[in-house]
Amino acid sequence: SSRPVTPSSSSIAGGSKQPFCRFLPEDSFLDLFELGQGSEIQVPESHTTVVKAAISSYRKAIDEGLLLKLPFTTIFEYLQLLQLVSTAMNCLEHHGMFYCAAAVSDFYVPWESMAKHKIQSAGGPLNMQLNQVPKMLFILRNHWAPSAFCVSFKLETDPDILIQKAEAALRKYGMNVVVANELANYKDVVVMVTSTGKTTVSRRSKEDDLEEQLIGLLVKMHSDHAKQSNPDQET
Repeated sequence: SSRPVTPSSSSIAGGSKQPFCRFLPEDSFLDLFELGQGSEIQVPESHTTVVKAAISSYRKAIDEGLLLKLPFTTIFEYLQLLQLVSTAMNCLEHHGMFYCAAAVSDFYVPWESMAKHKIQSAGGPLNMQLNQVPKMLFILRNHWAPSAFCVSFKLETDPDILIQKAEAALRKYGMNVVVANELANYKDVVVMVTSTGKTTVSRRSKEDDLEEQLIGLLVKMHSDHAKQSNPDQET
């Protein structure tokens, strides 16, 4: 069966990995290109396959209107974008999905505490007090888009508390799914925690992509959620 294709927006921090670029070599951007005999710019043969695949996928998503990138630099910009996107998607009700893959920042410097000018090193040691970033998942779920299907992530370094923290986040913020992953092996295995149980998703081989399996399961769960919420409507 074909998977439904849904337009998505992606908030991207400046300097972070861009969509469709994570499979590219970790080399410098300039290392992905070389000059040909006629000084034309070309991709080295060793990188041709992955670069072509990334460009093709990216252009297809852009041309079909399936991806909207929303770049931001500060936590203040991100929170404003999150509110704008969430309230705009509220009209989709159960058909909307939020995939909150990571916390942008745990701490921040309040706007009123920021220095207006360059901090001078001659002033001696610098003492800085950081405030906790407000937990916006609760506001997203309860105020901005209360009917949407919400997926958040919980990353820990201690496997003994991972599932416990994920279950706590599920209850506290009213998420539909919390994807629990451990820093040591987050590319190989994750656990999907829901109100009805846990599902482990493991990468089958080094060539396989864990995210593809994960997204397939989440799309199915979202589709079921929408059907249950609107039994008289087709999704």
